[in-house]
Amino acid sequence: MSKYEVNGRLYSAEPAPGQCLRTFLRDLEVFGVKKGCDAGDCGACTVWIDGTPFHSCLVPAFRGEGRRITTIEGLGQDGRLHPIQQAFHDAQAFQCGYCAAGMMMTTASAAFDAAHKADLPHALKGNICRCTGYRSIVDALSGRKNIEDDVAGRALGASLPNPFTDAILTGKARYTMDVAIAGLLHLKVLRSPHAHARLTKIDKSKALAVPGVVAVYTWEDVPRRLYSTALHEDHLVDPDDTYMLDNVARFVGQRLVAVVAGSEAAAEAGVRALVVDYEILPAVFDPFAAMEPAAPVLHDRGEVVADSGNIFCTLQGEIGDVAKGFAEAEIVHEKTYSTSRVQHVHLETHGSIAWKGEDGRWHVRTSSQGPFAARTKLAYLMGIPAAQIHVFTERVGGGFGGKQEMVSEDLPLFASMKLGGRPVKWEWTREDEFLGATTRHQMTSRIKLGARRDGTLVALDVDVVSNTGAYGNHASETLAAAMASPFAAYRCPNKKGRGRVVYTNMIPGGGFRGYGASQTTFAMECAIDELAATLGIDPFEMRWRNVVRPGDNVESIWKEPSDASFGSHGIDQCLEIVQRELAKGNGTPKPEGDDWLEGTGSAMAMLECGPPTEHRSGAEMKLLADGTYHLACGSSEMGNGIATAHRQMAAAVVGVRAADVAIVNADTDRTPYDTGTFASTGTVVAGKAVLAAAEAMKADILDFASRHTGTPADQCRLDNDAVICGNRRIALSDLHAEGTRVDHRFAVSRKAYLSPRTIAFNVQGVRLAVHRVTGEIRILHSVHAADIGRPINPMQCRGQLDGAVAMGYGWALIENMVHEDGHMVNPQLRNCRVPAFADTPHTDIFFADTVDSIGPLGAKSQGECAINPVAPAVANALAHATGARFTHLPFTPDRLFETLASVT
Repeated sequence: MSKYEVNGRLYSAEPAPGQCLRTFLRDLEVFGVKKGCDAGDCGACTVWIDGTPFHSCLVPAFRGEGRRITTIEGLGQDGRLHPIQQAFHDAQAFQCGYCAAGMMMTTASAAFDAAHKADLPHALKGNICRCTGYRSIVDALSGRKNIEDDVAGRALGASLPNPFTDAILTGKARYTMDVAIAGLLHLKVLRSPHAHARLTKIDKSKALAVPGVVAVYTWEDVPRRLYSTALHEDHLVDPDDTYMLDNVARFVGQRLVAVVAGSEAAAEAGVRALVVDYEILPAVFDPFAAMEPAAPVLHDRGEVVADSGNIFCTLQGEIGDVAKGFAEAEIVHEKTYSTSRVQHVHLETHGSIAWKGEDGRWHVRTSSQGPFAARTKLAYLMGIPAAQIHVFTERVGGGFGGKQEMVSEDLPLFASMKLGGRPVKWEWTREDEFLGATTRHQMTSRIKLGARRDGTLVALDVDVVSNTGAYGNHASETLAAAMASPFAAYRCPNKKGRGRVVYTNMIPGGGFRGYGASQTTFAMECAIDELAATLGIDPFEMRWRNVVRPGDNVESIWKEPSDASFGSHGIDQCLEIVQRELAKGNGTPKPEGDDWLEGTGSAMAMLECGPPTEHRSGAEMKLLADGTYHLACGSSEMGNGIATAHRQMAAAVVGVRAADVAIVNADTDRTPYDTGTFASTGTVVAGKAVLAAAEAMKADILDFASRHTGTPADQCRLDNDAVICGNRRIALSDLHAEGTRVDHRFAVSRKAYLSPRTIAFNVQGVRLAVHRVTGEIRILHSVHAADIGRPINPMQCRGQLDGAVAMGYGWALIENMVHEDGHMVNPQLRNCRVPAFADTPHTDIFFADTVDSIGPLGAKSQGECAINPVAPAVANALAHATGARFTHLPFTPDRLFETLASVT
């Protein structure tokens, strides 16, 4: 038996032939080593071998024998944080935390010297963070402290650390797959190699003959029940067009057969041993071609409601008289813009583990933004009461809307139910994510604007076509969002629009940060700039003149009344800030040479805080025997910082330190119901529930103290860890003891609903340089201003905005899923890149000075809308630099080359 020294501890173990060091270490239950790619692209698995950092997924396990292996768990010594861990603590240089271990192992090594710090784009080229935008990581490496002291009574508006900081930074935090379970089985799936095909024969025999394979499941074995993978409160907004496993494949990558085995290797071998015969069916990939009468129809069952052929739904409406408006217009602009598919690339891939517990119930440990909605769907599919299923998350490694989908929970649960309750694990690979998860919907938008010569809009006509791919999860809801806020943001008496969702044989679209509004914000903001240029009006002035204001109806193309209203209105401030900062400049010149062209652009975005459909949340709060508090809320914490914000909100009400409020979240057994953490609702819905519960807790304590002491209620108040009644000060722990004596429980529960919906604004400014020969684009100055009401945690809000803006730059400039006949040809992070440190410009972030009258404690959402104005701001800056308008994302050099060649 070989000997391995890991974090100073000796292990006797023998790696499997060909096993990499990452999986070997995790087999030893060293879970601080994360999986993000298994190809050496993301750096999440970085460890030291004899003090030198390596991506452990690229190192054969046997090469670690006789060497000193150090992981994040061994970085600190004698219970003290390593200096780099302390730096990441003080700067809060993480959000979901999944990449943090790899980042620290890279930057803490002796080889990471002053020269590396001076060239971070090169030094961090092997480590990806999808959440932070890298700004807080720079802060950590610069020794900057972003956190404030946790002081009783001052929690609101303080930059306090995440409650799970130490666990994340020391590798003790447990993400979905960071658990050892005896007798664990592994599930893998056969994915379709064809864009459209009918399975005519499935031969399981060779797969079942593979040593270690225990079961193979096809469409004939699983429940034949239609459902949607999308997670919403109202499931009727999504089409029931999906089976757990189907006999018809409608996109390349669709799961077709599940193999369960005693090891991942055996499960993979079982998948490769399957023999499947296909009848190839006609396929269609372009939504416009899919709407033609002769196009092959993807869903011809009666259960799927469609307008005609492949059109799943049409949304349309008109306000005023658009034809009259255009007749009165002095200037008309019309153009078509299109956006691309992108993948969420949360570093923690999808994955779930299901088993039967000692309580006789079914337990599903998963990485999800909506465990309660997932439980409802699982109960429906398995035909059992929801009370028999427990769905929970522990630590979630990013989401961005990609985990507002039930795609990994059902097959492990089904297999466990078939296999006597044995635990079954399904962990997705990075290629699985690219081929089988969801993407942002590709949309094509035709915008027609009519205006007077002074820039006043008089007519707006839009036509949007959304390519939902093979299935309609989130299809109608993202289209509704696309047809809403980007057009409601502008005052115009005559508006008309039509939007269509179309099935094609492409990978399905789904929920993605910005949720449909990103695509049409790109189109609308480009069109506004072009119209301003035609009129000779400054783009900022064009927006000031036409932006919606308090007192206006908040409406896009529908006459029906909306519950969206202005709890605060900071768009004027945002526009002013970005205009001022761009004019002031940041001192960064464009590169030397006549081939570099320079331009400036801006764009704005408006977003209702929450979806128009039902959304609800609950919170429970208890006073504990030691005088501290317990808070339970169903929201998922996935790097959005919602657990920190909820704890601060509760602490602010009862007047204690945030550290005196312990929190549990996203567990269908231990927390109240929550629709899900998506659509910018963590603050404005779950936050309202937390606020109501905290206020009820405060009232309950004071009421009991008043009765217990015989002191008038108006003479009782909370004072940190005590209550003062008149001249008497009673410790909360003593008060709790008195309550226990008379069976007073000091426990409250409250619910909150999403209505009315307040409105957030964001403005992005960009100055860039583009090389007329190579098409290279460099961002010289990036400015973002956000109207988010009162920030509960300013540091955390900046982190959310930084991450959203970075993701926006990725969508605009880098990320490019390339498909040929439905096949993705670059399903790897090195070929379908997301922004690395070198790709992510520093963004100056500002907040409008507003306090929202609708959101809890004056706050409103900030994590989603910031992505929306980034791509159009880049497009507008690019047009300003070159005089040419580029209308399709992303702006990669190959797309720009031909047009730039003609620029003089």
